[in-house]
Amino acid sequence: MTARREASSPPRLPGYEFLRVLGLGGFADVFLYQQELPRREVAVKVLLAGSLDDEVRSRFQSEANLMAQLSHHPSIVTIYQAAIAADGRPYLVMEYCSRPGLAERYRQERISVAESLRIGVRLASAIETAHRAGILHRDIKPANVLTTDFGWPALTDFGIAATTGHGAGATVGMSIPWSPPELLSEHPTGDQRSDVYSLGATVYSLLAGRTPFEIPGGQNSAQQLVARIERSPLPPTGRDDVPVGLQHVLERAMAKDPERRFSSAAAMGRALQAVESALRLPVTPLDLSDDGDEPVEPLPVTPSAEPEDATRVRSVVTLDPHAGARTTPGVPRPPDADEPTRLQGVHVVPPDARPEPPRPSAFVVPDEPAVATEDQRPGASRRTRVLAGVAAAVVLLGTVTAVAVATLSSDPPPRTSPTQDDLSGDAPQVTGGVVPAPHSIRATPQADGSVVFTWVNPDPAEGDRYLWAVRTATGEPTPQLTDAPTVTVPAEQAPGGQVCIEVSIVRADRSSSAQPAQGCSA
Repeated sequence: MTARREASSPPRLPGYEFLRVLGLGGFADVFLYQQELPRREVAVKVLLAGSLDDEVRSRFQSEANLMAQLSHHPSIVTIYQAAIAADGRPYLVMEYCSRPGLAERYRQERISVAESLRIGVRLASAIETAHRAGILHRDIKPANVLTTDFGWPALTDFGIAATTGHGAGATVGMSIPWSPPELLSEHPTGDQRSDVYSLGATVYSLLAGRTPFEIPGGQNSAQQLVARIERSPLPPTGRDDVPVGLQHVLERAMAKDPERRFSSAAAMGRALQAVESALRLPVTPLDLSDDGDEPVEPLPVTPSAEPEDATRVRSVVTLDPHAGARTTPGVPRPPDADEPTRLQGVHVVPPDARPEPPRPSAFVVPDEPAVATEDQRPGASRRTRVLAGVAAAVVLLGTVTAVAVATLSSDPPPRTSPTQDDLSGDAPQVTGGVVPAPHSIRATPQADGSVVFTWVNPDPAEGDRYLWAVRTATGEPTPQLTDAPTVTVPAEQAPGGQVCIEVSIVRADRSSSAQPAQGCSA
């Protein structure tokens, strides 16, 4: 076992008295000081750097200025001062958050669903604020969320410590258990939806008491975690009090394909607010300086060289905070832009539109809360909020009615997959849980590299068939039909014998499981 290193010597800082060590990191140490005027306790983060050239110092100052711009947000740690100590080490004087942070709490106590939702909404507003200022955090995890004296989560560590490295651009850290698949590939790419993934992984950790793809008591090496992050479906939290709607929010936030995630942190925050409303909890406001809901257009990440370490280093991506055009050449539009809102299984579409055929594996969480919350815009009057709520209710009622009429009166919708031709020309219909999902999915690797999957139909009926698909890291799975409760995945689709599938039961009347079952090989 590697011995824990000793803390570096706290620097002598004019106007501050050293009290004790708060924590040690890979790039910096954090000390508690007493500031003399105004008199208060502060946290001082001191970079571990043997030598810093002018370029690195300049970059450090730029990032410190950025943190100062963000620190007005109630869920971002406040920066008081940034300077260079007499011994040449850069340091930051920050707000001292005296209460236990999320890293200390999530493995030691059962954090309630209500508090997890509240933390998630507040962090979403902090992350959205950073994105609108043109910066990706890139290392969102419980260890980087402190707790203020008043119990608010406070996001910290916006990559400033990584300025000790030398390279073409400023870098920030990335921690494997909370990182999305696109940042773990050989040629990493990502945008603000990568932060959305990490936010979802952080909320998951608060609920589950473990990292998302960690197997309690099992093998959890870095390589094994990466393989699960890239291939395995998100496991349940294991808590009976976590509602299905919240599990779906986490699944969408942590989708393998960035196109299937929420397009912005604000969109995820609104989805968490919708869960609060459904649970009849007080709705946590999104603390944003304005009501601009347009997501910042995603820009590609330029990767930098990374060391082999628990924290991998990637380049910072600077987002243009004024980039609002939705027709930027070469930039895909967010999936939420043209997608109708779905509220707990009700597909809301314009009155003149035909409803799309439901898919057994699809559940899209709304970007807007199901219950209107208080308007956070400056100057908004109570009358404006009431009128807006009434209008929203009228529109919702009208669109739901239109869906019902269209469903009863229209012809069958067009088929969406060639493998559905065997279902008498109609797509499977999700029937809200009437048809059960298979269970006891077992995977048996074969000598030729293929994998045989079998499962159990808990309530067999005449004419039952099975719609199955291989889960992939990116893109939509291609569903296929089979008559028997077994399939063989060829070797080319199971590299190294590792593969995951999802399976639904399809009845003779074309109804199917409301939620497919999922299983993976070892």
